[in-house]
Amino acid sequence: MKNFFFNKQVKLCDVITSYPYLLHTLPRFNISLGFGNKTINEVCVANGVDPDFFLLVCNVYAFDNYLPSAQELTTVDMSQLVPYLEKSHRYYLDKRLPHITHHLERIASQLTDTRAGKAIMMFIGVYREEVEAHFGHEEKHVYEHLKKLLEGKPDRSYSIDTFIDSHGNLQEKLEDLTQIIFKYLPQQLSAEDDAIEVAFDILQLSSDLKKHSLIEEKIMVPYVKQLERSVK
Repeated sequence: MKNFFFNKQVKLCDVITSYPYLLHTLPRFNISLGFGNKTINEVCVANGVDPDFFLLVCNVYAFDNYLPSAQELTTVDMSQLVPYLEKSHRYYLDKRLPHITHHLERIASQLTDTRAGKAIMMFIGVYREEVEAHFGHEEKHVYEHLKKLLEGKPDRSYSIDTFIDSHGNLQEKLEDLTQIIFKYLPQQLSAEDDAIEVAFDILQLSSDLKKHSLIEEKIMVPYVKQLERSVK
């Protein structure tokens, strides 16, 4: 398969050094650090990960203009796609959002009786509910649809076109939150570590959610469309 700068014989440590944000993807493949100078192929095989699938995700994650070909989608083992996406959901809900919320609570505690503090906490509360609903819908309907297609038990009452029509961009609302912090946080707090760290964390999460959406749109959607056509 065409891998741009990545191929199976490249050392994984070199790839991570060049693209540090790919570190976020490793736990979603159950790959731990400590892989030494092993190649991508060696690390993947040792951890039960299909190297071509790993490269496919990494290419989409690293290169915004990368679009897998129809041939790649049919020749790569996609059985690990749903587990990867579900682990991404758990990472956002169980680790990143609680971490960000903790920082925001510390900031808001110093903004008692101010509009900024109340707005920040209300925003993150509503946002988490929207994220949970969004992910819950994907897991219940979209991912289950893909699982059934892979099992050869298609549910013809559902179409991936339904997902395409309703797929929102969760990262856009996070960008709104950063604007609140940038513009309305009192100056005596805006330079403190909590404020700087949470702004950075929100921008990082926003970027990661964008990559997650690209994986769904560039890998999952066209792959499901191929499967749907094959069972008609």
